Amino acid sequence: MIVTIVGAGNMARGIGTRALAGGHSVRLYDRDRAKAEDLAAALSRADSGPEATAADAGAVTGSDVVVLALPYPAGCEVAAAWAGTLAGKTVVDISNPVDFATFDSLVVPAGTSAAEKIAAAAPDARVVKAFNTTFAGPLVSGEVAGRPLDVFVAGDDDTAKETVSALASSAGLRPLDVGPLRRARELEAFQFLHMAAQERLGLNWSSAIAILP
Repeated sequence: MIVTIVGAGNMARGIGTRALAGGHSVRLYDRDRAKAEDLAAALSRADSGPEATAADAGAVTGSDVVVLALPYPAGCEVAAAWAGTLAGKTVVDISNPVDFATFDSLVVPAGTSAAEKIAAAAPDARVVKAFNTTFAGPLVSGEVAGRPLDVFVAGDDDTAKETVSALASSAGLRPLDVGPLRRARELEAFQFLHMAAQERLGLNWSSAIAILP
């Protein structure tokens, strides 16, 4: 697959690492071209497989998967601006709409989610919620305590969910289809709890949410 990642922060690094480990080509776009170039170089040095490259916004056109590795509402703003280009594309929203100023609430109204807002902003895209319950550090290694990370996948388009699940599986992760896009509401709330518990439980952002049989 050709995976375009929008953003060049820690989550872009984690997802890019896993995509390269799965044998996929990675394109990185960021408004700050230098950040995308630096991350692409770092990812390529760390992996002997396909190279990561910095790209412009036009890279979306030839991509199989577009990952919005951006905080909310930046991902929603990009989806709206690129709505035409994203039409028909599998678009992954990884965000958690947390009020980072107070860290005591979500900033989307009850009865919706960041993923659903993005889907509304780019109505012809095939939006999938995934990777929002995984922290950047564990994504680089792909596991916690020797167990592959679970990636919860929600979306209304089965083909898009299968594509994202295949990406996760190839990267050594365990995808779990949890249903339609509206399940993003629970996934975002679940991860908010996970984030809020980090300091209290001394987890240091190195934990993971998993479903055990």
